[in-house]
Amino acid sequence: MASWDFIWRVGVVLLLALATACGGPAYRSRVLESPENSHLKGHQKAYEVNGERYRPLLDHSGFSEEGMASWYGSDFHGKRTSNGEIYDMHARTAAHKTLPLGVSVKVMNKANNRSLVVRVNDRGPFVRGRIIDLSYAAAKELDIVGPGTALVRIEALGYHEANSSANKVYYRQPVSYDKGNYAVQIGAFVVESNARSLAEESIRRYGKADVRKGLVEGKVFYRVQVGKYNSLDAARKAESDFAAAGYPGAFVVAVDL
Repeated sequence: MASWDFIWRVGVVLLLALATACGGPAYRSRVLESPENSHLKGHQKAYEVNGERYRPLLDHSGFSEEGMASWYGSDFHGKRTSNGEIYDMHARTAAHKTLPLGVSVKVMNKANNRSLVVRVNDRGPFVRGRIIDLSYAAAKELDIVGPGTALVRIEALGYHEANSSANKVYYRQPVSYDKGNYAVQIGAFVVESNARSLAEESIRRYGKADVRKGLVEGKVFYRVQVGKYNSLDAARKAESDFAAAGYPGAFVVAVDL
């Protein structure tokens, strides 16, 4: 039998095949290898999808967020998920971009207050504005299958551990972790000088901005990423502030120092 570490690595490599949830387009993805992350398992390493970088959290402690949920079903039933499991559309599972694979998450549909617990075993969704992709079964219980999307609140609980003698379910809490480094991307340009101009203005206004070059489907883009935040919460608040300040397409990205 293959080792779990091998399965984790294979699962992440298969991210490309899984990133088309809910009928989205095909995505290019790659795991970002470096000497600094050589001690991590494959599913814990930063990765890129269509040039956008995501840094998986090493722990879930205190994690909660609100946003749009979507779902995926029969098109992916029987295919491998990012942790090497076989996707079962009738199980209570979900895909998330950065939460640790295997963690259990409470999801509440804010439209009807229905809630349930799902286990994250996949990566996604890679559609702007969506925070979690639910399995068909989970979406059906939350009454999301019909509309396709819904505003939800999610809260990471921990790793499921059943105590058969007491007939109770526990969620194991791992140790705390360094939450990482984030910025907010406020623009992307095909003309480098335009990106540099916005970056210079942003440095004057916000103190820090970088221009990062990326390749999407063979086309070069220059992305302007502003600020330096050491927690996802702080970065998400800044994202809202930038959107209110005239950058409606602003979104959080993980960055290397």
